[in-house]
Amino acid sequence: MSRINLSRQHPEVYEQLAAFSAAAEEAAAAAELSPNLIELIKLRVSQLNGCAFCCRLHTRDALAAGETADRLSVLPAWWESQYFSALEQAALGLAEEVTRLSVPERTDWDTDELTPAQVSAVSWLAVVMNAWNRVAIRSGYRVAP
Repeated sequence: MSRINLSRQHPEVYEQLAAFSAAAEEAAAAAELSPNLIELIKLRVSQLNGCAFCCRLHTRDALAAGETADRLSVLPAWWESQYFSALEQAALGLAEEVTRLSVPERTDWDTDELTPAQVSAVSWLAVVMNAWNRVAIRSGYRVAP
C-alpha cells in the first residue's frame, strides 16, 4: 500500500490546504501578479517537482488564461529565452529558490523587479504549489490521455 489518496484519507486536511492555496492566490492578486504569471509559477514549481498531474492541470489553466504555447514550451529553460519580462524572470527565479531550498541562498532573481508584497506572494504560491505537488505525487494521481 505505497500509494493512498490523501484527500480521501483525511479530507479535512485537504480542505485546509485548499483554503491555504486560495489565500496565497488572493495575496498574489493583491500584489498585482498577473493570472498568467501565477500559472507560470505553479507550472514551473510542478515541473521541478516532477508532478505530472499538476503540470497538466496548470498547463491547461495557463492556456485558458491566455498564455502562449511558445512561452510554455520554453518555461523549463526560461532564463535562456527572451520570452519573459524582467519581473517574470525574477518571480520564476524566486519560485525555483523556494522549491529547491538552495543552500547557500541564491539571489540572482533579486533584481528589484519584485515589490516586497510580490516577493511574499510568489514565495507563498511556491510553498503552496510544493504542497499540492506532494499530495498529488504521494497519492498517485493518475495522468492518462
